[in-house]
Amino acid sequence: MLKRPRRNRRTAAIRGLVQETHLATNHLVYPLFLVSGTGIKTEISSLPGNYRLSLDYLLEEIAACMKLGLKSFILFPAIDEKYKDKLATYSYHSDNFYLLAAQAIKQQFPDCCLISDVAMDPYSSDGHDGLVENGEILNDETLPILAKMAVAQAAAGFDYVGPSDMMDGRVRAIRMALDDNGFKNTGILSYTAKYASAYYGPFRDALDSAPKAGDKKSYQMNPANSKEALMEAMLDIEEGADMLMVKPALNYLDIIHVLKRHSSLPIVCYHVSGECAMLIAACQNNWLEYEKAMPETLLSMRRAGADIIISYFAKDFARLVNTHP
Repeated sequence: MLKRPRRNRRTAAIRGLVQETHLATNHLVYPLFLVSGTGIKTEISSLPGNYRLSLDYLLEEIAACMKLGLKSFILFPAIDEKYKDKLATYSYHSDNFYLLAAQAIKQQFPDCCLISDVAMDPYSSDGHDGLVENGEILNDETLPILAKMAVAQAAAGFDYVGPSDMMDGRVRAIRMALDDNGFKNTGILSYTAKYASAYYGPFRDALDSAPKAGDKKSYQMNPANSKEALMEAMLDIEEGADMLMVKPALNYLDIIHVLKRHSSLPIVCYHVSGECAMLIAACQNNWLEYEKAMPETLLSMRRAGADIIISYFAKDFARLVNTHP
C-alpha cells in the first residue's frame, strides 16, 4: 500500500503535529446566572455544578476563572416577579441589579469580556421575548424596548450586547440606538439562528423565564430549517452584527458549518443547558468519562466551524487544561 493514513497517527507527537482542529480556553465563554442580594449560591438542580449567584459570589467565581485563563462571560439575570411588567421597564431602570453588577465586574476585572442578554423575557410578566398583546407577539413595538435595554447595558460596561429575542430588525434598531447614544464601540453578538428547541429546560429553571402562556415558535426558528438560518445571517450582517450565533450547538453543527462557509464574521455557538445536562447525567451514572467526553464534545463544535463556544463546561475545560497542559 502506498497510502497508509495510520502513519500520521503512530505517536502522540505525530498526532499533535497533524491535528487539524484546536480548542483552547480563549475560544470559550462561560455563562453565569445572577440574582439580587448577598450570600446567595443556589445550585440549579437540572444543571448540576451551576449556580444562581449573588454579586459577591459572582465576583469570586469570575476571579477564579480569570486565574485559569478564562476571561469571557455571558451574564443572565434571575428577576423577582415583583419587578416584572408587560413592558420590561426594569430592564433599563437605573437601580437594576444586573446593570449595577456589570459595572462592578468591569471595575474589578477590566480585562474580562462581558456579554449581556437583550430580551424581554427575564423582565416580562408574560415571559416572552417580545411585547404581548391579545396573545400575539408584536415585533415592531418590541424593538424600541430592546434598543433602550441595549443602551442601558452598554452604559453599564458590557462589551457586547446579545439580542436573543429573534425579533425581525432588532440588530439594526440596537445598532442605531447604540451609535446615537455614543456607544459605537459596543459590539452586537446576535442570536442569529436561535431554534425553538427542547433543550432549554435547565436554563429556564435557572431564570424562571418560561412563557406564562403559549410558546416561542412564532419567533424562534423551526428545527427543520437550515436555509432560513442563512437568510437570518445575511440580514444580521446587513444590520450591523459583529458576531453571529447558532443556538443550540450539538444538534445544529450543520448550521454552524453553513454560517461559517458564508460569513467572514466570527461564528459563535451556544452549547445550551439541556445539551450539557445530558452529558452530566451520563457521567454521573458512570456511563461516560467526563474528562474525555467533555473536551470531545466541545471540539466537535470547533470542527464544525465555531470560532467561539458558549458552554457551561468552560470552567471545567479551563481547569482541565491547567491540570494537564
